[in-house]
Amino acid sequence: MTDLYDRHRAVLPDWLALYYRRPIELTHGEGRHVWDAEGNKYLDFFGGILTTMTAHALPEVTKAVSEQAARIIHSSTLYLDRPMVELAERVASLSGIPDARVFFTTSGTEANDAALLLATSHRRSNQILAMRNSYHGRSFTAVGITGNQAWSPTSLSPLQTLYVHGGVRSRGPYAALSDAEFTAACVADLRDMLGQARGGVAALIAEPIQGVGGFTSPPDGLYAAFREVLDEHGILWIADEVQTGWGRTGEHFWGWQAHAENGPPDILTFAKGIGNGMSIGGVVARAEVMNSLDANSISTFGGSPVTMAAGLANLAYLLEHDLQGNARRVGGLLIERLRAICAQLPVVREVRGRGLMIGIELVEPGTDRPNPQAAAAVLEAAREGGLLIGKGGGHDTSVLRVAPPLSLTVAEAEEGAAILERALRSA
Repeated sequence: MTDLYDRHRAVLPDWLALYYRRPIELTHGEGRHVWDAEGNKYLDFFGGILTTMTAHALPEVTKAVSEQAARIIHSSTLYLDRPMVELAERVASLSGIPDARVFFTTSGTEANDAALLLATSHRRSNQILAMRNSYHGRSFTAVGITGNQAWSPTSLSPLQTLYVHGGVRSRGPYAALSDAEFTAACVADLRDMLGQARGGVAALIAEPIQGVGGFTSPPDGLYAAFREVLDEHGILWIADEVQTGWGRTGEHFWGWQAHAENGPPDILTFAKGIGNGMSIGGVVARAEVMNSLDANSISTFGGSPVTMAAGLANLAYLLEHDLQGNARRVGGLLIERLRAICAQLPVVREVRGRGLMIGIELVEPGTDRPNPQAAAAVLEAAREGGLLIGKGGGHDTSVLRVAPPLSLTVAEAEEGAAILERALRSA
């Protein structure tokens, strides 16, 4: 692997991060397992950053991709594309947005970029509200609204971004408040901010559960309370469902549904899991917003026949096998098992999350200070034990991210928890 690592370093950017002191090359997978080039087998609890959503080498998806590739691989949006129309119909119906229109992209970054274009064009404003600790992608526009220093390489942006409290429940100035008081304080902060903003703000963009930020989330109903204020000003709500969509949280199909009291978002973005590894992203918006662009636009690769075929097969599998229900059941067992393990470990501050989207925040024992060194050590120890997990969180990468494929079995959850317990005890 040293040879491939040396070649990687010679031709790819220094800032292109790799996990592990001795990076691994994954060569193949099956179900919830993957193998590296040295023949080591791992239980995969990260799924290519929440992207292998159903299972590795899922036969239904592999078959759909192969059959479509044998017919035609590419045509662009300049031609009618049956798989794209069919997937758009299913996504529009599932979105909860009335009179929905769907635009496909190739990534979550591009989807959020397109959503911001729609919102700012529709509202004729470049002012955006974003959440502190947020992450929305690595394009120039998406970086401009990211509220996480570790993922913000520049302060330059075409947008004026105002950051709102509320995305992190257990840290910050409102952490000691009850859920109701926390929500009221965040709403008051939002009202105060809007009272100081010049002109009409275009939109609020928010992840229902912050992904890169360490699987943090507000109390249920916060964004519904925000929506009342936004509606007073005509401000759009963009729900970034790149990581929370498709039933991963178990309780809901979309993350926004935990905040549904005042209706669905105006715009919803998605990506990652829908393609089970194929490059699919997209935007759903009500027709009034989606159709507000007054210039020509196409997508060369968005809506590719092959990726759309994969998305259709993957979505059908997910719905037919009730993987949302599985995420709720198995994820509930896994998070309780992890909480029981971590209750005895002073290095763990909090175990949080929903469904199969679980974060374990590590601190210096006896303090509230983040412990990125321990997170790195646990990541390494878990790999040595045969388990792949992720990292994230705030100003310091001190949160372990656990997000297996949604078809995870109870036995695999127990196996992964046992490996993680040994890794945590070694930190």
